[in-house]
Amino acid sequence: MPTESFLFIGGSPDQRSVGSGTKRPAASSSGRSRIRKEFLRRFLNSEILTEKLEGWFSSLSVDTSNNKPRFDAPFELTEIQKLDYALEGVLFQQLVRMPNPIYASTSNAFEASTYLALEDFLHASAKGLWEAFWSSIDPFPLSVASLHGENLEFCPAENSISSGKFGGLCATAIMLTGTSESRNKWDHILELALLRPDIKSLSMENDTHPSLPVMGEALFFALRVLLSRSLSQSKALRSFKSVFIILVDSQYGGVVKVEGDVNKFDFDVNNVYDSAAQWFSMHSRITVSSIDKIWNKLGNANWGDIGALQILLATFHCIDRFAGTPTYSVEDLASDHSSRLHIRRTERQLGETGGNKNGLFRFQNRSISPEIVEVQDESKEVIVMKLEPGSVLWLEDSDFQKGFQISEVLSNGEHHFYTSIYVEEPGKSLFLYVGSHPSQLEPAWEDMSLWYQVQRQTKILTIMKQRGFCSKYLPELVASGRIIHPGQCMKPSSGGNCDHPWCGTPILVTSPTGELVSDLVRNGQFGSEETLKCCHDCLSALSTAASAGIRHGDIQPENIIRVSSCSRYPYYVVTGWGHAVLEERDRPAMNLHFSSTLALQEGKLCSASDAESLVYLLYFSVGGVFPELDSVEGALQWRETSWSKRIIQQKLGEISAVLKAFADYVDSLCGTPYPMDYEIWLRRMRRNIHKEDHGKEIDSSG
Repeated sequence: MPTESFLFIGGSPDQRSVGSGTKRPAASSSGRSRIRKEFLRRFLNSEILTEKLEGWFSSLSVDTSNNKPRFDAPFELTEIQKLDYALEGVLFQQLVRMPNPIYASTSNAFEASTYLALEDFLHASAKGLWEAFWSSIDPFPLSVASLHGENLEFCPAENSISSGKFGGLCATAIMLTGTSESRNKWDHILELALLRPDIKSLSMENDTHPSLPVMGEALFFALRVLLSRSLSQSKALRSFKSVFIILVDSQYGGVVKVEGDVNKFDFDVNNVYDSAAQWFSMHSRITVSSIDKIWNKLGNANWGDIGALQILLATFHCIDRFAGTPTYSVEDLASDHSSRLHIRRTERQLGETGGNKNGLFRFQNRSISPEIVEVQDESKEVIVMKLEPGSVLWLEDSDFQKGFQISEVLSNGEHHFYTSIYVEEPGKSLFLYVGSHPSQLEPAWEDMSLWYQVQRQTKILTIMKQRGFCSKYLPELVASGRIIHPGQCMKPSSGGNCDHPWCGTPILVTSPTGELVSDLVRNGQFGSEETLKCCHDCLSALSTAASAGIRHGDIQPENIIRVSSCSRYPYYVVTGWGHAVLEERDRPAMNLHFSSTLALQEGKLCSASDAESLVYLLYFSVGGVFPELDSVEGALQWRETSWSKRIIQQKLGEISAVLKAFADYVDSLCGTPYPMDYEIWLRRMRRNIHKEDHGKEIDSSG
């Protein structure tokens, strides 16, 4: 983007005043109109205005002791928070064209994709707000166009780029959609965005606001819009006394709001820049937001970040002035947030007083007493099957008998499972899970947990195998069936089990084996390289399962293993598929730390729920701190705070920009019906996984 001044409607860039001795027209309506048009014709150069504003700008105090900036903010923090609550259920378009920020900080020019991305961002913002607050049925009355400085024409950026005039683009506007006779009028501009390199770094020291060169240009454009409105044939447009200017680069953005009555303007056409500077210093009110991120490093729009919310709020006010009172106010939509909290509190109270009668939710918390406590029936004897290393279990599987020798007893913090070897193939290590005796399923929730681990997981892995969905990042079903107990089985001919405590006990054998991620983290063996590789491998597993219509629903460190023995390079496998969701009636597991927001709120999953849980797992793995959680309400509050303050993204960003971008992407999809795009993230992560030698190993993730 060239840095020279911008020209408008004739004249030369160094023309500080034009003519001499020009008499001002009489104060009639037509006379005022003529003098304002003449003033605009001569008001051509933003750099000259910036020079005239230097003394005024320097006189504005910056209170460094109290960290008080030179300009007030256009929005209160409560306004931004209220809009954030109101937009919880609003689905903004996911941008297809995105900026490339890699070289933005070292170049004075932007790639064409950045202008296209800005147009998409403004259009998605305005259209999303219009459909959310005004009407999802009525035609969208706004359009987005880019301004070319040479001829003052508004047109799509694509047209300027394709015609070789990319260098002349200087601004992008949200405009009223007018007729062919009234198109391209400055008075139809509702909001103007300036795309400039390094907005963030051009902020003043000890000040989060832009520097004078950036501010001068913003004020220049703002005054042109206000003066153009004062000349409009529309009475409504003439009444607009303020204008929002958006400042953005390929990562950051902020809002400048200029308010003032141009009727108090001294239209001295011989000294246009002095007149403008005097009006700004005496008759205007300028507020400036902080400069915050609106795009992440991969170019995805962070709709929930403060930077984006400030721009959305400015756009909302622009539409509000044009379209009038919205059908649904911000307060109306924000109040739904409170009602959801109230419903969850009510459900929690019912759960505490009336019990968990429908059995939909299972809460896991290993350090604090759970919200729902299952009372054991002590009158019934619980038979525990004790297996020691060296023990051999025989399994009846499709009329064949298979023997498995226990190698090691393991625990995932909830119940035991085992590593074993197949007696007939002793070289291969296998995971072996033993369920509960059928007669013990009723009295204890722990036994129901085993049922999910063994019987239900057997069903899920069988379905995957039958449908031909396989991946090295998914467990392979080796064998399943019933334990053959010692002695003669006295099972009745009509079915059922005999009196032996092992009779009918189900067993599941899977491959491969590996170390639990929870153990790796606990022992300090899970570094940054492992975090990125783990994310890639888990996403690959989830992608394969999703293609079969299966969602995991119980992503946690105890359900991810690192396999080191079967491959040149270690890789990760997603285990624990017992709570996988196949049908609408299926319910995911409830884990206060790792379950997705929607799972905790409504007991169901959306497309991105497994990925959201994976983000929490990664956050935990890199040392992220979880608070003590003992209720669903507390877990939801922690999620809301963490996402809104970007705590999770910042922590993952310390490890990898790709992981931070992935967390931003998942945040934008939480609770929405949008499909999860696994492939794009697998490709991006694969490019960032460094190996010394890829060799000839085949990556089955595609």
